[in-house]
Amino acid sequence: MPYAASGAVKLYYEEAGKGYPVVFAHEFAGDHRSWEHQMRRFSRDYRCIAFNAVGYPPSDVPEDEGLYDYRQQAENIAAVMRHLGLAKAHIVGLSMGAYSALQFGVRHAAMASALVVAGCGSGAPREHQVRFKAESEGMAARLEREGMERVAVTLASTPTRIPYQNKDRRGWAEFSSQLAQHSNIGSAKTLRRFQAPRPSLWDFEPEFAALKMPVLLLLGDEDEPCIEANVFLKRAIPTAGLVVVPNTGHLVNLEEPGAFNDAVASFLAAAERGTWPTRDPRSKSAEVFPEGKG
Repeated sequence: MPYAASGAVKLYYEEAGKGYPVVFAHEFAGDHRSWEHQMRRFSRDYRCIAFNAVGYPPSDVPEDEGLYDYRQQAENIAAVMRHLGLAKAHIVGLSMGAYSALQFGVRHAAMASALVVAGCGSGAPREHQVRFKAESEGMAARLEREGMERVAVTLASTPTRIPYQNKDRRGWAEFSSQLAQHSNIGSAKTLRRFQAPRPSLWDFEPEFAALKMPVLLLLGDEDEPCIEANVFLKRAIPTAGLVVVPNTGHLVNLEEPGAFNDAVASFLAAAERGTWPTRDPRSKSAEVFPEGKG
């Protein structure tokens, strides 16, 4: 099995295709297999790498909870790239992976040629953080007590995953089955050390305003916890464009792979041509007719 070292931690990865590199970072309830639709599509034109985060076998599940920190998760993207000799890459992340992709863009701007930030923002508004932290801590305790196999159906049936369950029962069943194979210990540590204590996206507004690489924000319109955060990110990041997929929940890349892949392909083409724009500050006014004041 191929592994990349990030300090003392080994991270499992898979790759396919040749060309400019694209690195995929998965969500909390997913792993490298969650990107299969994207690996098949984009490996025709790109060198695609999907890796498992720390705590997700075959990656290591270390005892040290500090290794699950949000800053370390961003560093793990850099470690995978360095292992593969990649000076620069497009980074595609979903949810937890999207948060890590943004942190990677802030911390390793020279290594990120473009960012796809999908389904980002659960628990991000400051007024939601206390509840999100409590829910994350509670689920971590349940995982430790009951095990992943028993809890997986609950995790796969959260409100933002219901659209996938209703729309594609076969795909949702595969997702749920893969989730049941995860490490309950690794997932519990991820909840406690990454999900629960991570800062609000709003805390990074100055850093986001300084981003220069093209950024695509992408989410489903039924991914209720992430809508406000994506409006914020669109306003905060001058190079960000926002795509909203209708009648779709949190697992946008699995639920609507065609729409997701088409949006990402169009975005990457524009980024590579140098035609992806930076927002004109004059467009940010909330006034409809600013010159019409009496």
